[in-house]
Amino acid sequence: MKIIKIVFWVLWRIWFYILMAVPILIMFPFLVLSILSYKSYPYFFKMARIWAKFILFGMGFYYKIEKEQAIDPKKSYMIVANHTSMTDIMLMLAVVKNPFVFVGKQELAKIPLFGFFYKRTCILVDRNCSKSKNDVFKKAQQRLNMGLSVCIFPEGGVPSDESVILDSFKDGAFRLAIDHQIPVLPISFADNKKRFSYTFLSGSPGVMRVKIHKPIETIGKTALDRKILREESRDVILNQLNLFNLKNDN
Repeated sequence: MKIIKIVFWVLWRIWFYILMAVPILIMFPFLVLSILSYKSYPYFFKMARIWAKFILFGMGFYYKIEKEQAIDPKKSYMIVANHTSMTDIMLMLAVVKNPFVFVGKQELAKIPLFGFFYKRTCILVDRNCSKSKNDVFKKAQQRLNMGLSVCIFPEGGVPSDESVILDSFKDGAFRLAIDHQIPVLPISFADNKKRFSYTFLSGSPGVMRVKIHKPIETIGKTALDRKILREESRDVILNQLNLFNLKNDN
């Protein structure tokens, strides 16, 4: 029985990367056209959402969304969420309709085919380079000025210890939100670690629960409020993750 599980996990992981590649190859000419200028980014975003939903469906994942408040399609947000899986990217694209740009680590740009578009549409950061971190703020400002939203996983990466429910948050997302006086939109992902963690021989098809929380306003806040905003956002997500876990136990 254990050997069958191992074979399933290996084939299933390979299938994930096949699913990532197929829609990119099919839509390749249109994707290339959509990244020629910043103005055409909303068209790229629509295709990215199709790509994300294709992967989730193909992997046997189905998502359930609970919203505390409707997202205003005319507003820019600083979107923050817990980070436990590569599927966080796909799920975020699937559940948020407002065009947004990811701030993500440079390492993902090395993934064949996916990386070609990733490095041309996302804001990449080298967490070991202070200049790279400063460049993030400039690039994020450009996107926000275009009316886009920005998505950051404020833990700064996936915790190496999978028993960690939610790691501490970095300041960057909240500094940007205050600088631009845009609301922070916290989102909680309940099951991504369970469904598709970074542990190779693990995971299974099934439900992915999502809670989109009420936006936290930043109007009138200053740099002195950055840490309070950071901890408030973290508390919202952590409390929800604990509620999700409590429901699992029951």
